[in-house]
Amino acid sequence: MDIFTHWLAHYGYIALFLLLMFGNFGFPAPEETLLTFAGVLVYRGHLQFVPAVIVAFLGCSCGVTLSFLLGETVGYRLIMKYGRYLRITPDKLDAAHAWFDRAGHWSLLVGYFFPGIRHLMAIIAGVAKLSYPVFAIFAYAGALLWSFTFISLGVFVGGRWNRVAAQIHDNLLIVSLVIAAGLLIAFIFRMLLKRRQENIVK
Repeated sequence: MDIFTHWLAHYGYIALFLLLMFGNFGFPAPEETLLTFAGVLVYRGHLQFVPAVIVAFLGCSCGVTLSFLLGETVGYRLIMKYGRYLRITPDKLDAAHAWFDRAGHWSLLVGYFFPGIRHLMAIIAGVAKLSYPVFAIFAYAGALLWSFTFISLGVFVGGRWNRVAAQIHDNLLIVSLVIAAGLLIAFIFRMLLKRRQENIVK
């Protein structure tokens, strides 16, 4: 058990909220592992499923909102200068900006499932002056989906946590990428279907 899961096991919902808030703001914390372990604690009866999802959602939402406000108020130049303290490198920021230009606000939802990218998407949205209501709809929907998915995964893992904990980071990365790919495919399919319908109408 690492220090983060130790805190979560001892301080419960408070630790879950704070660790996810700071993690989604950019401070180094294994958020997917924390969410999955929260699900394990639900399985063991130390936490309740619905309150855990709500607390995780609120922590994630606060973190990405802080990132959004950072991008909106501080701006691109200062982020480029001091971003390394929040794991933001110029290459990462440029890549996130390009992705946001292509996928727009949808990247706020899908970006949760790419480790190291979710708080960057919120920052880019702020720099791009995306309206807060649009940001809130997609970013908070992503926070809820992400929290629900990994806490549910933890409940499923349940008593096998001790056996899979050593490989959990790599396994969760694969799960994140698979889910993100599925969401992207669904989004692309929806867009293609919409364009086809528009062409038929024309």
